[in-house]
Amino acid sequence: MGYWREATGIKGPSGFGSGSTAEQVTEGIDASALTVIITGGSSGIGAETARVLAQRGAQVIIGARNLEAAKAVKQNILESTPSARIDIIQIELSSLKSVRAFADKFLAMDLPLNILINNAGVMYCPFQLSEDGIEMQFATNHLGHFLLTNLLLDKLKSTAEKTGIEGRIVNLSSIAHIGPYREGIMFDKLNDKNAYNDKSAYGQSKLANILHSNELARRLKEEGANVTANSVHPGLIRTNLGRHAPVFITVLRAVTCILWKNIPQGAATTCYVALHPSLKGVSGKYFADSNEEKPTAKARDPALAKKLWDFSEELVNSKS
Repeated sequence: MGYWREATGIKGPSGFGSGSTAEQVTEGIDASALTVIITGGSSGIGAETARVLAQRGAQVIIGARNLEAAKAVKQNILESTPSARIDIIQIELSSLKSVRAFADKFLAMDLPLNILINNAGVMYCPFQLSEDGIEMQFATNHLGHFLLTNLLLDKLKSTAEKTGIEGRIVNLSSIAHIGPYREGIMFDKLNDKNAYNDKSAYGQSKLANILHSNELARRLKEEGANVTANSVHPGLIRTNLGRHAPVFITVLRAVTCILWKNIPQGAATTCYVALHPSLKGVSGKYFADSNEEKPTAKARDPALAKKLWDFSEELVNSKS
């Protein structure tokens, strides 16, 4: 149903579809009591997500590698919404040191935290190791966000407890999670250049985003925390994310032209899952086109999710 809905724009059970925009899915929602962190908020759907959340009244903290680009986004938001509350903190998701510094700076601001949107990412880049010696797509798309979430989790839980407002964590995954390495997560050869394939590595990182959300949702439910965790596929979007594979992206666009979204449509599912009241209490789910969808069997494997959690925890602890 997902592909058909995406191609036709037919609205799903939520009342929204692939043609819905971020403004449309949040229409009438007052977010003035909320504080939101969004990584990768300096361009593309991250910038649009920041704009719409600020328009709805939320205090938005943009985590960005490029501070100049983030400042330009902030200025654009203020021009359209003069009352917008926007802060910027630098973060490089591929660097665990940078992730820890971001968390320290945010926590020092002594703000509440209601929503964490793990949006930043890289796609199809040539083989490269991060400064921590970890394959770049896995390091940026999964591990950095895994650490960031853990560092901010107590703040999310305490804010929910104090305010009575449900906390939400949104991980941006992708339909590309259907195409990881054969074993799903290549635990034993994660950093092996000879085993590297840029498309499979991207699929692996996007599979990891869903598994992370699911295991986190399980843990939060087990401890009775008033915080949810979900993952989203934003859609095929015309942004610069595919700059490392221009030929592949050009061919993909030609073959799947009717599936591609503009940026306001691409930010819709993230904003829907972050703000919509109909999703109160919904956790451990995967959304596309602002509707719940079923990911692959690997993405729904609780044993794989637990193994990834333990593996990720060991990795970040070994680099502290």
